[in-house]
Amino acid sequence: MINHTVRVYPSKQHLPREQQLAWKIAAVAADKVAVEKDVEAMIVNRIIDNASVAIAAINRQPVMSARAMAMGHPRKGGATVFGLPAGKRVSPEWAAWANGTAVRELDMHDTFLAADYSHPGDNIPPILAVAQTLGKSGKDLIRGLATGYEIHVDLVRAICLHKHKIDHIAHLCPAAAAGIGTLLGLKTEIIYQAVQQALHVSCTTRQSRKGEISSWKAYAPAHAGKLAVEAVDRCMRGEGAPSPIYEGEDSVIAWMLAGRDDKNASYTVPLPGKGEPKRAILDSYTKEHSAEYQSQALIDLAFKLRPLVLQRGGFEAIKSIVIHTSHHTHYVIGTGANDPQKMDPKASRETLDHSIMYIFAVALQDGRWHHVDSYTPRRAGRPDTVKLWQKISTIEDPEWTRRYHSEDPNQKAFGGRVVIKFNDGSTLVDELAVANAHSLGAKPFARADYIRKFDILTEGVVTRAERNRFIEACENVGRLKAGELGALNVALPAAKLKANKAKAIF
Repeated sequence: MINHTVRVYPSKQHLPREQQLAWKIAAVAADKVAVEKDVEAMIVNRIIDNASVAIAAINRQPVMSARAMAMGHPRKGGATVFGLPAGKRVSPEWAAWANGTAVRELDMHDTFLAADYSHPGDNIPPILAVAQTLGKSGKDLIRGLATGYEIHVDLVRAICLHKHKIDHIAHLCPAAAAGIGTLLGLKTEIIYQAVQQALHVSCTTRQSRKGEISSWKAYAPAHAGKLAVEAVDRCMRGEGAPSPIYEGEDSVIAWMLAGRDDKNASYTVPLPGKGEPKRAILDSYTKEHSAEYQSQALIDLAFKLRPLVLQRGGFEAIKSIVIHTSHHTHYVIGTGANDPQKMDPKASRETLDHSIMYIFAVALQDGRWHHVDSYTPRRAGRPDTVKLWQKISTIEDPEWTRRYHSEDPNQKAFGGRVVIKFNDGSTLVDELAVANAHSLGAKPFARADYIRKFDILTEGVVTRAERNRFIEACENVGRLKAGELGALNVALPAAKLKANKAKAIF
């Protein structure tokens, strides 16, 4: 990996294209390096993972709305939409929109956390949609996805967006544009312009994940994917972009990120050198539980602590629960966020899955986590749950913050230490650094686990024949020929697919 220093340059100080971050990203995307076998295998896992969470959410309101919008843009030979027959095709940017919304709705696919947050699996819908539309092969798709993951993860390693209240899709959109560039074998110049356009149009505020969180939490990455497709299309037609988008005097860094407060601020972004394999997907991790990633280890810890709490008199015997954790966990999903909605039993599902206080209470009481049952209004409003929920708080612990940011994979941690104080004055203390499903966890996810997750989330919705066909297609994606990528879609029986019949524009 090569570390690239990125800072703001005044307009009078010319910065050659070759020294700009967008160009360096484009050069990585244009590099025709082979995809290594373990990377290809993980890409297959993530295609299965995305489909499983998308089908589990297929009849939720935001997903139905996004699908209805996409169906208003039919295109012969276009891209598939989750739930619909493979022969039903729409324009690729709208397929990216519909499928991206379905993938993100339950917040249960892969994640990478470093300087910022990300769900790099959000790259799959737009890159796959373009691949299907333009008749690309499975090998082409794998190369494109390896790039999308690489650029996304590398940006997240280096540039913190949330500190400046910018939503994390600002890293996703340029990564997806780069991935599409690799997929299509575009020249560096075209990818460079597309990356810049993609970043320019995707900088939005973090209010989408603050306060009363709405369905836009699922739509935001889908919108970024749609914008990436459109950006590449424009640049393939010869159009340019605001430049230099990262380093310019009125650029993203200058006015939205660190340069706004410190004119000498800089970032160090690691990118593969020429000929170096793209392996960043192997540093990401998926979710076993449908909730914010920083809650995954704490859910597993709640399961472990539950029988011990029952032995000490049960949940009524608890006086308080304090979760000692990282800065990110405390301020994003903990009491440090200062969001009253995170303690409100009438809050939306999107808010509850970003409240570690709610999540820990339910996981501790139930000893299980379910993508639907754990979030129902009835479950959230249960009086004994609300009572326990209000006893839970979080504290930032410098050691957990250090481990969260550690570059040593054996030190990097996303969990915390839990201190349960009982009414009799006794305490119960335990900690967990990473989720069981993490690569360094107690039960790391392998191919069989991804397939099991697919089976759990699609049970009773997808026919056995369709399930078998889809899994076989995924496991053979590298051998799919040009024009065969429609096989990477999951179709539902018509009776299992609901529709949003509201009268709207499209």
